[in-house]
Amino acid sequence: MTTFDNREKAFENKYAHDEEMTFKAVARRNKLTGLWAAELMGKTGDEAQDYAKSVVLADFEEAGHEDVVRKLVADLGDKADADTIRAKMDELLVVAKGQIMQEVG
Repeated sequence: MTTFDNREKAFENKYAHDEEMTFKAVARRNKLTGLWAAELMGKTGDEAQDYAKSVVLADFEEAGHEDVVRKLVADLGDKADADTIRAKMDELLVVAKGQIMQEVG
């Protein structure tokens, strides 16, 4: 392999790694957001965990996170509006990234 080939392969590997980390962080954020919402709805234990999983799965409906926001707005009713949910998701993305970095590091 040439130096160029090595650099290209390294770049591809880094890109793949970064994409995997982003996917994991977003999935973790969605789980944490689901647990937060479950708490607002009075769910605990397995019921809260199951709800959090449903929030993670909701993110696969379309690109972006608006599918999750719509689900949470519908489920939470007057307990939280879309802006509150988006702010919580932003906050929990930082937490999720931190958790993943601790696990990897």
